[in-house]
Amino acid sequence: QVPLVESGGGLVQAGGSLRLACATSARTFSTYSLGWFRQGPGKEREFVATISWTGATIRYADSVEGRFTISRDNAKNSVYLEMNSVKPEDSALYYCAAAGKSPSPLWRDYDYWGQGTQVTVSS
Repeated sequence: QVPLVESGGGLVQAGGSLRLACATSARTFSTYSLGWFRQGPGKEREFVATISWTGATIRYADSVEGRFTISRDNAKNSVYLEMNSVKPEDSALYYCAAAGKSPSPLWRDYDYWGQGTQVTVSS
């Protein structure tokens, strides 16, 4: 079991920044690849970013490349998503997820999910 809890969501103005965090109490956290996904109103779950257990491999969705940064701190059992230059279309419920495999943009490759944190970007 890998319980995940997201935090840091809220209201932010377009062009601003927001930092999301996801933490777990699982002792094996450092062995998992981690990902961020989001789901906006009327949309399906969408890949945002993923990071390998070492942090050496990182992938981003084209829509956030250059604006968002994923990172992890295994000592703190946490993964982060730094969101910069946010746009209204970034508004969504953001989920973190853990997978016992290589980084993947596919939601079905992830085994554990948090409850999500809401991000709303105002224009």
